[in-house]
Amino acid sequence: MGTSAKGVVNDEQATPIAPDVPGVEIHAQLIEQILEQAFLARPDWAVGAEILFTILIGVGMILVLPRTGALLGAVLGGSAVITAFGTSWVAFKQARLLIDPVYPWAVLTLVYLAASLIGYLRTEARQRRIRRTFSQYMSPHYVEELARHPERLKLGGQARLMTIMFCDIRGFTSLSEHLDAETLTRFMNSFLSPMTEIITERKGTIDKYIGDCIMAFWNAPLDDPDHAENALRAAQAMRRELAELNRRWQEEPPYRVFLPVRIGIGINTGECVVGNFGSEAHFDYSLLGDPVNLASRLEGLGKTYGVDLVIGEETAAQLDDPTLIELDLVAVKGKTQAGRIFTSPPEEWEGEESIREHSALLAAYRRQDWVAALKLLNDSRLASVYHLAPVYDLYRRRIAHFQSDAPPEDWDGVYAAEEK
Repeated sequence: MGTSAKGVVNDEQATPIAPDVPGVEIHAQLIEQILEQAFLARPDWAVGAEILFTILIGVGMILVLPRTGALLGAVLGGSAVITAFGTSWVAFKQARLLIDPVYPWAVLTLVYLAASLIGYLRTEARQRRIRRTFSQYMSPHYVEELARHPERLKLGGQARLMTIMFCDIRGFTSLSEHLDAETLTRFMNSFLSPMTEIITERKGTIDKYIGDCIMAFWNAPLDDPDHAENALRAAQAMRRELAELNRRWQEEPPYRVFLPVRIGIGINTGECVVGNFGSEAHFDYSLLGDPVNLASRLEGLGKTYGVDLVIGEETAAQLDDPTLIELDLVAVKGKTQAGRIFTSPPEEWEGEESIREHSALLAAYRRQDWVAALKLLNDSRLASVYHLAPVYDLYRRRIAHFQSDAPPEDWDGVYAAEEK
């Protein structure tokens, strides 16, 4: 019928099968179809069928993907594509019909990619909302840590050196008597919001709110080698913020009745167990240990000494700050072993001479030299330290008591606190 050898004939045509099909081969195929009466046809309903199939599968994918996720959506989409190509092949092989599966496949691919992208963006937005929401219940540091390591979301704990803070409003019960429920709620929010922000900005984790009390800790879930210093800085910032809040509340009539508001802060450092505690159904990220109880006791001791900040001995050792002022040697309620407690000036204070005289006062008091102790208490230097005036009044009362009723012979200067 003819030749098809390369270089012999120049009758080569481009077809959908190949770019260089010999013309004689095309003629042979045409003759074969005429003889066998087997013609490839594209029915008039093919385009409609392809469009209808694409619409049905596309709408199905749009509805299914948000509910089942990308994996099951991919399985369903793949099944639809296989069906399209299989049907096209069977129609071609058995009925000599040309049904195009490429158009449905291309549209399905675009629908799947678009729906997956939209689902991903929605998931990201939902995760951001969840993180923001949970950051209002727990430390943002902990929320981020859980997002990176969700396997840690289980019951259990680990021992770590922690610094713990308790902050409480003084006289809150009598304060709340002057306010209705709505006003009290607004007042508490105006107090807790800035105090919480101060703590978290200095790497602290809010453990819980106990009425008007804030419990926070440092050095978990993220490592913080300066946990004691950050806790002290937070306490100093909370003092300054309270002064600003009192000025702001002064302009609001409901709050003027009980102003100024005062707080007490207790800070302690020690080894605690920190982790998720509770039940399998509900648990909190918190910490346990004797240092936690001591921090709470220190906050309460502030009322005894008339100061707004009491620092435990272990925290003072971590700070190594020469401006810290020792208050007393105390055995808190529930403990037999005594420890030194400290406070920090409410602002920068150049009082080296006063600190030396203060140390001399404590030494005279502990060796029961009442005359020397009273002489130091009446010295003008100590009298000028206004933020320690309640402390010195307390020592005057104690000395007056011991002058009339001498302490036991084995007394070592320890004050046994009876109140929590």
